[in-house]
Amino acid sequence: MTDWDRPSPFTLALTPAAEHIDGLGHTNNAVYVQWCEQAGWAHSEALGLSLADYRRLDRAMAIREGHYDYLLPSFEGEALLLGTWLTASDGKLTMERRFQLRRASDGATLLRGRWALVCIEISSGRPKRMPAEFLNIYEAAVVA
Repeated sequence: MTDWDRPSPFTLALTPAAEHIDGLGHTNNAVYVQWCEQAGWAHSEALGLSLADYRRLDRAMAIREGHYDYLLPSFEGEALLLGTWLTASDGKLTMERRFQLRRASDGATLLRGRWALVCIEISSGRPKRMPAEFLNIYEAAVVA
């Protein structure tokens, strides 16, 4: 599938099930948000940083702001592909992650999303500089 917004996305294959469908007969927008969270974690784990690593380092990349553009609906049983990228980092506290959800049958983009992330110390909840492990792994994955 071509026509991704950026090259080489990390992808997650998804299919809306009956429980994902809302009263309007299409996938509920809140499900898209949950899928973005799943894709973000799966990408982080594929890069080599898991929740256990976050706890060990007492650091986490927390969502400071999330923005979603819902472009087209999806329906029960449709094959979808959610792509994600790390698209920016200041090398200190903040990163940006982008998302693009596409329908497999025709490649149409259903959703675009953006997260502004900030590194926090888990124990205090306060912003803290990214540890070396974050910088080494996440910085190498940033796609401009």
